[in-house]
Amino acid sequence: MLLGIVESNSMPTQAGAQTSARATRLEAALRTVIRGKDEVVRLALVSMFARGHLLIEGVPGVGKTTLGQALARALECSFQRVQFTSDMLPSDVLGISIYSSVEQRFEFKHGPVFTNILLADEINRTTPKTQSALLEAMNEGQVTVDVQSYPLPQPFLVIATQNPVEHHGTYPLPESQLDRFLMRVRMGYPEGDAEREILRSMAGATKLDNLRPVLTSADVLEMQQAVTRVRVDDSLVSYTLEIVRRTRDSEYLSLGVSPRGSQMLYRAAQAMAFLEGRDFCTPEDFKPLVVPIFAHRVVVNALYTSTLKKSEQAEQVLREIVESVPVPV
Repeated sequence: MLLGIVESNSMPTQAGAQTSARATRLEAALRTVIRGKDEVVRLALVSMFARGHLLIEGVPGVGKTTLGQALARALECSFQRVQFTSDMLPSDVLGISIYSSVEQRFEFKHGPVFTNILLADEINRTTPKTQSALLEAMNEGQVTVDVQSYPLPQPFLVIATQNPVEHHGTYPLPESQLDRFLMRVRMGYPEGDAEREILRSMAGATKLDNLRPVLTSADVLEMQQAVTRVRVDDSLVSYTLEIVRRTRDSEYLSLGVSPRGSQMLYRAAQAMAFLEGRDFCTPEDFKPLVVPIFAHRVVVNALYTSTLKKSEQAEQVLREIVESVPVPV
């Protein structure tokens, strides 16, 4: 066992090809709705197939919520959307026990977290107390209320959106909450041609309404299992651990990547290889994932001087670290 993941035999060729083809159809369907953001779409699928959760950051109006809705529509899974506000309580997300005079006992009323895909919209507009209500759900796939634990439906994926921390009325997510997200991606403004296409075709609502399910929940579970069978050479494990070690030793970082972070990169690289139709990983499956998986897990100290925004400094440090680590042949 290595990093908590067991390697097994590679996927059968025919079954692997069919499974990969279904994943490709899903990705193509999402790209008809989310124009000009192919990398973000790919990373969203990596998160799902790696059994992780996704945090999307960007200014209002760039398609963060639309991506979550599109993924839910493309999957024949249950879906709930929660608009987080400053006055929300944990019970508004998890559920609450209500006394039934008929049954003469307390009955638990499930909250919106009991779903396959939960869209936590503008999660950083609610208080840390309510944010922390999702910790157990994201980490253990269950919810505990009044000493009673309730399992969540599987697959379970949280897609959270947040406005940049510089905006008014936001509460920065604590490190423990950030660490539960497999990756954080940024959705910036669309480039010229993509935005022109959006305006001409009115892609947003029309394309989203016409989106039909491509996969079922059973398909997703099958693919998540197939991802665990993707082979990772020991040289790539050493490559991962060297990057992690340098984040811990860097003079510019006061907090390096935890063991959970290295496991997340391992799983995500397997998912990336799976989406590429391979049953083995290459260095190119790891390198583009380092920044979205590690940037929200490290803390930049005062020694690092840069004209970049504070939220972008960690990304730059990580890019420099990745470039300094020799790629295994």
